[in-house]
Amino acid sequence: MGRLFGTDGVRGVANADLTAELALGLSVAAAHVLAEAGTFEGHRPTAVVGRDPRASGEFLEAAVVAGLASAGVDVLRVGVLPTPAVAYLTGALGADIGVMLSASHNAMPDNGVKFFARGGHKLADELEDRIETVYEQHRTGEPWARPTGAGVGRVTDYAEGFDRYVAHLIGVLPNRLDGLKVVLDEAHGAAARVSPEAFARAGAEVITIGAEPDGLNINDGCGSTHLALLRAAVVEHGADLGIAHDGDADRCLAVDGAGEEVDGDQILAVLALAMREAGQLRGDTVVGTVMSNLGFKIAMEREGIQLVQTAVGDRYVLESMKAEGYALGGEQSGHVIVLDHATTGDGTLTGLMLAARVAATGRSLAELAGVMERLPQVLVNVPDVDKSRVHTSQEVSAAVTEAERELGATGRVLLRPSGTEPLVRVMVEAADIEQARAVAGRLADVVKSALG
Repeated sequence: MGRLFGTDGVRGVANADLTAELALGLSVAAAHVLAEAGTFEGHRPTAVVGRDPRASGEFLEAAVVAGLASAGVDVLRVGVLPTPAVAYLTGALGADIGVMLSASHNAMPDNGVKFFARGGHKLADELEDRIETVYEQHRTGEPWARPTGAGVGRVTDYAEGFDRYVAHLIGVLPNRLDGLKVVLDEAHGAAARVSPEAFARAGAEVITIGAEPDGLNINDGCGSTHLALLRAAVVEHGADLGIAHDGDADRCLAVDGAGEEVDGDQILAVLALAMREAGQLRGDTVVGTVMSNLGFKIAMEREGIQLVQTAVGDRYVLESMKAEGYALGGEQSGHVIVLDHATTGDGTLTGLMLAARVAATGRSLAELAGVMERLPQVLVNVPDVDKSRVHTSQEVSAAVTEAERELGATGRVLLRPSGTEPLVRVMVEAADIEQARAVAGRLADVVKSALG
């Protein structure tokens, strides 16, 4: 069996790759593995289960709840809420497991299962591996140990989760948003109720788009992967800014008053300066990934803030933050983690904090985001090559060295093998977009010739 868990849980086409049987089996296996690890020792275990609005989430939620209850775990079913809300409630309620059913920014036919450990933290790789092993053992015939009678789990709807999470968001804001007009694109996803409620309670005038989920329209031409509607709405309504979430609202991108995109790097730059000013940016350090724009790094160096870069993926950003005690990190895609207030990327919290900075300073989002200049970035995928040799090929290495010499201090080259496909990603940044395209094209040709 290939590894089921990817960088963000188990995902696939619902009812094809991700079936009810798989969701149920993984939930039972998770309960058994966490019991073996001593997580439940001395008390009756509890789980928080939430989902995004996808139609498939309805039957998958039923399967997960059935699996957990059959393993003796009491379940608090919180319904449709963002991924970070499930993580927060898992910690706030002292639950032993959190489960979120979502495929984030993926199209509607996909879905996913993500587990959180006690405290609302993502499971360690070794626990995920153990869950897969136990699941496979029982799938192929080894019977489960099943509680009976009063030993089975009880299932309760926890409607209070909505208000408790919104109150948490409002409670950590440094200031109110009175006087701001904000457009929110909810991607017809999990934050369709939460985000408008939080912004309104914080004092903003709120206009919503993409906030009518019907189970089938999640991420459909809207949200953080499709910003055109938000850009147009911000300009049409004369709003101060716009905020876009993805389907499970663990990421946030923004649009300034002129309709221009403000990406994750720019959001991190704005928040880093705000947190340093408040004495909250521990070590005067922010964590990004190797895909962070060079303009972000240059801006942070100019402002006296260190940038630590990790492999691509918010889990690697989080690992670095937890290991070194840093307070802020994230990705260009809009996953932003404020570790003092969240255990995972939280798009609603990020949007609120960004808006709070605009309100507190009286400066426009465009002016605040101007602290960094985004250098043009070109990404070329080179398919059907031996990606294992990308860092050992002398021909490729020589081409990279020549490209770096040409670009100098105002450019950058990154060659990265795909984690799931037989391709190499060639990324080039330069002060001039045409130069970036030309260098990326030449490097792609060399990668294809040398590794094809």
